[in-house]
Amino acid sequence: MMVMMVDVYLVGRYIVGEAELAAVGLIAYTLWLLSNVFELVCSGTTAVVARCIGAGNRAEARRIANQSLIPGVVLAAVVVVIGLTMTPFLVGLMRLREDAAALAISYLDYIWPVIPLIMLERVGIACLRASGNMIIVFLVMAVVNLVNVLLSTALVVGWFGLPELGWDGVAIGTAAAHVTGGVLTLLLMSRGYAGLGWSWKFLRPDAERIRRILRIGIPGGADVLSVIGCHMAFLAIINDLGDLAAAAHNVALRLESMAYLPAAGLTVAATTLTGQFLGAGDRQRAARCLVVACMIGSVVLMAVGVVFWFAGYYLAIVFVDATNSEVVTLAAELLKIAAYGMLPLALQMILSGGLRGAGDTRWPMVFTIVSMLGLRLPLAYVLSSPRHYDMGVVGAWWAMLLDMTVRCWLIVWRFRHGGWQRTKV
Repeated sequence: MMVMMVDVYLVGRYIVGEAELAAVGLIAYTLWLLSNVFELVCSGTTAVVARCIGAGNRAEARRIANQSLIPGVVLAAVVVVIGLTMTPFLVGLMRLREDAAALAISYLDYIWPVIPLIMLERVGIACLRASGNMIIVFLVMAVVNLVNVLLSTALVVGWFGLPELGWDGVAIGTAAAHVTGGVLTLLLMSRGYAGLGWSWKFLRPDAERIRRILRIGIPGGADVLSVIGCHMAFLAIINDLGDLAAAAHNVALRLESMAYLPAAGLTVAATTLTGQFLGAGDRQRAARCLVVACMIGSVVLMAVGVVFWFAGYYLAIVFVDATNSEVVTLAAELLKIAAYGMLPLALQMILSGGLRGAGDTRWPMVFTIVSMLGLRLPLAYVLSSPRHYDMGVVGAWWAMLLDMTVRCWLIVWRFRHGGWQRTKV
């Protein structure tokens, strides 16, 4: 998340222009998609490894960690082939203006070759998180962000005698950061960190273990990918409104993502602890950890919502040069809408994470598809379109708020139902 926030900052402060801000908005969504496509593997890996560790069977956890690499490699190869052959077509679907589309394509040309390293980063981190080793994951990602900040900034502004590459410098820095993350994760896992080391002797394909991973991972990954896919369609609706709307949406969304940080941390904790407690046969503590995480997350995110409401303009001006006053003013208005969604966001994220840790990935997938396709996209189109209510990007954000609220109540219902506690992995 911080990698993309730095990219948006650099574009907004040093490469000033609505086309660049619109393009980096699409890039943010695309990198989100590319990293989370591996949730098709990681969701199942996390749930099964956490259950094995909770049950005290670390040897089986290691075998699952190794088998997760096999579908991960296959998936990475598919993504690279699609990316290298279809980038102009895929960018064209997002309805960016010509200049912004060309910038997005040139950025992605640097990203496709590092997809295998992103896969190693994501799958390895899923294994380490499932084992409860959060500190080492934090340290790896801290190094990733340090590389991104230093190299991207140096290449954008020409520090240390490096060439001043502007837009290309942002892309090169991001690619180098993910290469660093992949290499560090590979080194940790190949050295047997946390007893989950990758080893050639465990990499012979085991159909039953792979099937066990994918039985949970495919619905879990489909849930995440459907969220991202609908977000991409949502972005296409906004891009069709022009560069001003796309730029303001991107700045507001990057600021809103700050609220994801505490929620994401609590979600990871909920996922790991739920899986480990259920693996140990303690359903009561699994449910209790989710309730506590939701209480903490609700308080923190509602406080963030207050900041968005009263200080949205000042937050936006950090990311955008003051000369783009229209972008700043519109982004601040969008942040006021986001403030209303902080409580639903906290509950929906944390409880969904807990259900994924339990292996109950099908219901969240259904909720996401029904709510996003049935509410967010059609309502965003109707409210924003000049042919209907003509509310612009503001109308689209009200549609996003309604979708977020409905999904929150659906996931709360599933949690209270209790069926997730009886899911077999």
